[in-house]
Amino acid sequence: MSKHHVSSVINGEPVEFLCEPQQTLLDCLRDELHLTGSKEGCGSGDCGACTVIVDGNIVCSCLMLGVEAEGRTVLTVEGVAEGEKLHPVQQKFLEHAALQCGFCTPGFIVAAKALLDENKNPTSCAVRTRHRPPLDAEGPSPAPREREGPVVKRREGEGVSDPKNPHPVSGFALSYPLPQCGRGTFAGFEGVSA
Repeated sequence: MSKHHVSSVINGEPVEFLCEPQQTLLDCLRDELHLTGSKEGCGSGDCGACTVIVDGNIVCSCLMLGVEAEGRTVLTVEGVAEGEKLHPVQQKFLEHAALQCGFCTPGFIVAAKALLDENKNPTSCAVRTRHRPPLDAEGPSPAPREREGPVVKRREGEGVSDPKNPHPVSGFALSYPLPQCGRGTFAGFEGVSA
C-alpha cells in the first residue's frame, strides 16, 4: 500500500508527512512527527487523552485519519505553551494539581484551552455541556470542576448504554449533577484568558 503525502500546519509550523491511508492522526502525530503529548487511552474517542484542536474544534485524534489533516491546522499540547512560557491553562493545572497519573492531562489541557478560546468566562454548565470533559484513562474522573463532583455507579458489564449517561467507561457510569446554566464559574479558572 502506498503512503499518502499530507501537508498541514501543526502547532503553528507548516509540516509535511507521509502516512498510510488507515493511519490515525494520533498515530501520525506520535509515530511520524514524534509529537508524543497526545496519548491513546481508549482508541474509541471516549477518554479524551488524544484530544487535539483541528481548525478551532476539539477532535479525538484517535478517530481522525492522518490523511484528513491535509490542509488543516492542528494544535497539540506541545503547541499550547509559547516557548518556555506556559499557557494560563497549563499554569492553572499546575497551581491546582489538576491531574492524577498525568496520562490524560494533555487532553484536559487542550480541551480547556479550546473552551476558553471560545468563551473567556464559562459557567460550570457551559463546561459540562459545550465540551464533554475528557475522562482519565485510569478510570472515571472528570476534568477540574466545582465541588459537586460526579456520581459514579458500578454497572454490570462493559459499555452498557444508558440514555441518561451516554459515556460509560470501563463498566462505570458517570452522571454529572448539572447546575442551572449561568450559575457559578469553572472553579479555579476564573479570570483565565486564553
